Amino acid sequence: MFRCALFLIALAFLWVSGCAPSAEVPARANSTASQSTNLQIFQVKGVVINVKPNEKSVEVKHEEIPGYMPAMTMPFEVKDTNELAGLAPGDSILFRMLVTDTEGWIDQIRKLDASATNSPPASGPIRVAREVEPLGTGDVLPEYHFTNQFGQAISTAQFKGGVLAVTFLFTRCPFPNFCPLMSTHFAEAQKKLLAASGPLTNWHLLTISFDPEFDKPDVLKAYAERYKCDPAHWDFATGTLIDVTALAEQVGLNFWHDETGNISHNLRTVVMDASGRLRKIFNGNQWSTDELVEEMKKAAK
Repeated sequence: MFRCALFLIALAFLWVSGCAPSAEVPARANSTASQSTNLQIFQVKGVVINVKPNEKSVEVKHEEIPGYMPAMTMPFEVKDTNELAGLAPGDSILFRMLVTDTEGWIDQIRKLDASATNSPPASGPIRVAREVEPLGTGDVLPEYHFTNQFGQAISTAQFKGGVLAVTFLFTRCPFPNFCPLMSTHFAEAQKKLLAASGPLTNWHLLTISFDPEFDKPDVLKAYAERYKCDPAHWDFATGTLIDVTALAEQVGLNFWHDETGNISHNLRTVVMDASGRLRKIFNGNQWSTDELVEEMKKAAK
């Protein structure tokens, strides 16, 4: 009886001190990791357009990924460049696409048999809005007119006198390394700029959609709210394709609709100084929020 009482006292002490049996702890830890990662895995078919081992990426025209993403042409990153060995434009491939909340990549790339190999498809009809010259550093940005997430008319000219950063996307793009990453970068830049002290006080962010048929003001407004957009410093906008395409072409952004109507595109982000002159073009997604903020601070000087 005395031994039993001692055992119960010891067990109670262990429980109060946090040393109780913890068989559920590993399961909870795994659950938390899973929730924070939200890993999704898809099997995808496509045709190789370009292989870039130095950038650890391969550009692929892929088929529709049901329930996730329409067919489009885009570059995919790999973790291991050995995945790209032996690949060439025109190869039909099967691969695994892995996506979390913040990044996406592919692996297990396998070439299909020779009978399934195609010539690289054309990138599609890139819409030429009007003749425009590419902008070089120091060139003045022409005035373009758009409609923002509140249905208000805005123009690029109204931001002169302050530093302007512009990026492009379409809201239906789900792949975290592409359009969502551009919005995440701008959201982080907004937070840092609002908290910063110094010469950069007059600044604005402008996100332009090249999918005006879908990205109406109400859609843009809901999308902007997801990224905690401060309307005083950040507009989501779109406009007629003649303006969207002309501006895009001036900074090297290409987008096109393929034969099924799906959109493919590259990535460009631009910094303009207070006089409306081009300061910097960031290509692709291999840049950081700190780099953008630093470039905007330089433009303010």
